[in-house]
Amino acid sequence: MSTFRLEDLKQYSDVLRTRHGERLNVRFIEPRDTDELQHYFRSLSTRSRYNRFFGAISELPKGLLHDFLEVGARDRFTVVATMMVDGFETIVAEARYAFHAETATLEFGLSVDDRWQGHGIATALMKNLECRAAALGAEHIFGDTLRSNEAMVSLARKSGFTFVNHPDDWKLVRFDKEISAAPQDIPCASWRLAALSRQADSPSASA
Repeated sequence: MSTFRLEDLKQYSDVLRTRHGERLNVRFIEPRDTDELQHYFRSLSTRSRYNRFFGAISELPKGLLHDFLEVGARDRFTVVATMMVDGFETIVAEARYAFHAETATLEFGLSVDDRWQGHGIATALMKNLECRAAALGAEHIFGDTLRSNEAMVSLARKSGFTFVNHPDDWKLVRFDKEISAAPQDIPCASWRLAALSRQADSPSASA
């Protein structure tokens, strides 16, 4: 288990920028986001939902919606990327990630609203996830995607991931990247501080 305090994580947020300089707020999901999150997935194109979940769904089933809304349970986290659109905070992307302490890996999946694809949101979000992975102590970050998902394959390749065959499904490909940043070298200032705080709180730091 990670040593981050959930009461802090639920209020944790990062400000990123799109390719065109628009402000992108990345924060942990909250119960108040339930309807907006469901609306977000319903608004995705059929292809985008298929690419995200490797199957045909029109919305998040009740059980999966519950999983998405839990933050920190079993070291699984959901973040939403929001922008102000016509005066309202609007979800334009989401990511869900899980930290596997036994293998020191972080697994993730993400999606971007079709109307906002091409703005560099996925690239910014993936870089932020790398910082979160490093802060948690992960040595590798990885994800799975359909071989036919050319956009995700291209994004992962440009982001420095290497590709291997998926161990269980020939329709999928796994992309993996080594995380080599020490806590003090994490490029995201907020997560660098979180990692240093975690390091200072660890039993080995005071031994």
